[in-house]
Amino acid sequence: MIEAKLSSKNQIVVPREAREALSAKPGDRLLVVVRGETVLLLKQPENYAKAIRGLARQQYPKNHLKRERGSWR
Repeated sequence: MIEAKLSSKNQIVVPREAREALSAKPGDRLLVVVRGETVLLLKQPENYAKAIRGLARQQYPKNHLKRERGSWR
């Protein structure tokens, strides 16, 4: 855990370890996601479609979509 200080202008410096983990460089855009009292810092993807491609495959068993569609009949 690394501490960051909020300046009088409401700015923070992203610690080196966090920048390295995100592979962030000067000029990169970062996304700030607020979930209640938790704040996530993510590197903004260049292509959102490419960034989320395949995410659902990890959560659903094989043939899930086919079985689900078959249940609609």
